[in-house]
Amino acid sequence: MENGSLDKRVFDCDESKMLSFEDRIRILRDVASGVLYLHEGWESKVLHRDIKASNVLLDKEMKGRLGDFGLARMHGHGEVLGTTRVVGTIGYLAPEIIRVGRASDQTDVFGFGILILEVMCGRRPIEDGKPPLVEWVWQLMVQGKLMDGFDERLRTKGEFNEEEVERVLHLGLLCAYPDPNARPSMRQVVKVLEGKNDQPEESETEDMDAYLLHKLQSKEMWV
Repeated sequence: MENGSLDKRVFDCDESKMLSFEDRIRILRDVASGVLYLHEGWESKVLHRDIKASNVLLDKEMKGRLGDFGLARMHGHGEVLGTTRVVGTIGYLAPEIIRVGRASDQTDVFGFGILILEVMCGRRPIEDGKPPLVEWVWQLMVQGKLMDGFDERLRTKGEFNEEEVERVLHLGLLCAYPDPNARPSMRQVVKVLEGKNDQPEESETEDMDAYLLHKLQSKEMWV
């Protein structure tokens, strides 16, 4: 692709090549729509199994395209994949993949949640001497300091909408929740990224903190 991979525009790049907040949100929407199509839009279901920034390619119009289908699996709608050897990239693997080796829609959702967090925070999922990205962002949320997780370079520039940043970080955390049954579907993810909310009015952004905190308090974070 003309503009390389997403990771080259988020990590370790100079300011002239760094993606703006608006570009990051738009690319996340592009990728989410692509994953939704893989899950629901074709005659067979396709599980990508390796969603990460280095596998998102940017075309000449800076639209995000999910690439590298080397680990993808295709099966019929309604079928459940059997267990396989663990494949994927450390830092993006859902806990149930490590436990039982079974991929599903929800393991792709987990990987997309990690993608959201790395794109919004400007940090890789695993970095030497630092806690895993998802654990770090969870802790910031618990402490009421969620915005501290937002990419410092973008915070310094000040060209962002704080409410939207928090909503997208909340979405990343919910996608990366350890219990697959608590994760949203990709259809729900797309709606949130498009600014649509099919939940009741009382479940707006400010209540998502309480929801996630309830999840943290009721279950072990990593299972």
